Amino acid sequence: MIALTLGQIALAVDGTLHLDGTSRSIDSVTDGMVHTDSRDTVPGSIFVAKPGAVTDGHLFAPAAVERGATLLIVERHLDLPVAQIVVPDAVLALGALATDVVARVREAGNLKIVAVTGSNGKTTTKNLLRAVLERVGPTVAARASFNNEVGAPLTMLELTRDTRFLVAEMGASGVGEIARLIRMARPDIGIVLKVGLAHAGEFGGIEATVRAKTEMVTELLATDVAVLNTDDPRVAGMAASTRARIVWFGQYGDEGVRATAVHASASGTTFTLHLASGQSRPVAFQVLGEHHVMNALAAAAAAEILGVAIDDIVSALESVQTAERWRMQVMGGRDGVTVINDAYNASPDSMTAALKTLAQIGVPGRRTFAVLGEMSELGELAGEEHDRIGLLAVRLNISQLIVVGRGARRMHISTINEGSWDGESAFVENGDEAFDLLCATVQPGDTVLVKSSNSAGLRFLGDRLGEWFS
Repeated sequence: MIALTLGQIALAVDGTLHLDGTSRSIDSVTDGMVHTDSRDTVPGSIFVAKPGAVTDGHLFAPAAVERGATLLIVERHLDLPVAQIVVPDAVLALGALATDVVARVREAGNLKIVAVTGSNGKTTTKNLLRAVLERVGPTVAARASFNNEVGAPLTMLELTRDTRFLVAEMGASGVGEIARLIRMARPDIGIVLKVGLAHAGEFGGIEATVRAKTEMVTELLATDVAVLNTDDPRVAGMAASTRARIVWFGQYGDEGVRATAVHASASGTTFTLHLASGQSRPVAFQVLGEHHVMNALAAAAAAEILGVAIDDIVSALESVQTAERWRMQVMGGRDGVTVINDAYNASPDSMTAALKTLAQIGVPGRRTFAVLGEMSELGELAGEEHDRIGLLAVRLNISQLIVVGRGARRMHISTINEGSWDGESAFVENGDEAFDLLCATVQPGDTVLVKSSNSAGLRFLGDRLGEWFS
């Protein structure tokens, strides 16, 4: 974080500064990192004691002080020998501090901000764009999936006076949340990737999801740019809701940033990148899955707007081997067995894309295994969407389906009801049972996909399988 006095921080968060028990003055400067997890705290850090659904951050403030925190942002004064700023709401204070820091860095005139949202692909697009922009100048981008009211401000607070680019991933579970994040860090470029059924249960349906994602473009100014997916009608319709200039990306449009000659394989996807300027180059994209080409196009569109040369864009895209841990992460290798761990998250769209990738890259004469867990946060759509994925596995001719956990059991039932399979689907209660079954069943040359929502925990099964077959 940039250097600020304790007084400046207190003013930014509208809090009351307490210096009792410390030797610090109000002019002391704090320029450490900001954390909400005491385990991440290092000497010089600021610790924000955030109340949580399960526990209370104030309970961990002593541990943060022991690890070297020099300032606490708290909702009640604590008996600890460290400077404290007391605020009514620690999460709102975190956002207010982030807003202040972004504004101060913007005043220097060098910072450009790109915000990314969508039902799927946010983290991959963010990582690809970071890889491109780092070649041009100092870049800050979210770690992991830091994209909510806590994670997004923590990313913004990593800015320094020298930062040229901020890539902010913006997620939401309800209407109004993206608008709040945009007001913290008003983007020069807003990217909307896709509107699908991910988190539809939380939003209250697909139409509410559309309204929430549309906040990305309604909050943009006339001098900003909206980068929109021309292949998704819900996203394309957002063009009517923004004052910003529109730049399109997609595989099927005839304007903006496009991909042609797309060919997916087990080693990645090749395609020809066409920029809005008319320039084009072949790309050998190592990230597994044809669906990730759309994320590459979105990143390329934003990079071109920011003045990055096409050769630098292509070179950066080709350098990225994995989108992120647990996202189409290729593991294994022993006896030719390939394990694809894509179990960080799952929605009907991403589950469909992963299964199609498995079908595309399967080695002729060898088997494909789909190890699938629950897709969470679908609300009343959960049953029919799990049914649909089970039927898709049949129609894609996946060799063996292993359904893990009772939340996903309808996938198994739907394959049985299809009648075209005879024993190709198995149901197990948990990851341990799935691991034992796979270790006894997988043969040399087979390909195993592990896919589920984060809450199902199958990413750890994917890790175990990757180690077992390594």
